[in-house]
Amino acid sequence: MMKKSGLSAFIICVIFVFGFAGTALAAWGTKELDTEKNAVTFAREVERGGYKIVTTQELKSWIDQKKDMLIVDTQPYEASFKKQHYPGAVNFELPRPEMTTLDDKTRAGLEKVLGPDKNRVIVFYCGFVECTRSHNGAMWATRLGYKNAYRQPGGIKAWNEAEYPVEKVQ
Repeated sequence: MMKKSGLSAFIICVIFVFGFAGTALAAWGTKELDTEKNAVTFAREVERGGYKIVTTQELKSWIDQKKDMLIVDTQPYEASFKKQHYPGAVNFELPRPEMTTLDDKTRAGLEKVLGPDKNRVIVFYCGFVECTRSHNGAMWATRLGYKNAYRQPGGIKAWNEAEYPVEKVQ
């Protein structure tokens, strides 16, 4: 009887371990392929855009150090910026699809927001890594001659996950 219950326990453990291991391995493989796809997409955007990147933690450190920079929220004013944005950020809405051209009105507006100092550190952010509004901002700032354009890819989602402070438009 003891051998039978010991064997049963062993079989249950094996099923348990392999059941979870199989599920974990299947999920791990799929997740890694998705992660790889997203990483390559991001890397290619950065390469095409010619800008720099900054992590959420690095940007928070820059803010804490009172680094001279301009932070640009590229999300819609009413739906996003008004509700929450990084301390001191300004808003300049850009579209999500990659902008292959820049019309004169958008160019003039962007240059007005960015100002005349082409060496100033300018950080663009949007909602999350797959949102390309910040890509458009950093890419076009670089194409317009700004030498220190950065993209903070995690956007407001990463900022909130880090529990960093936000401002609202009153």
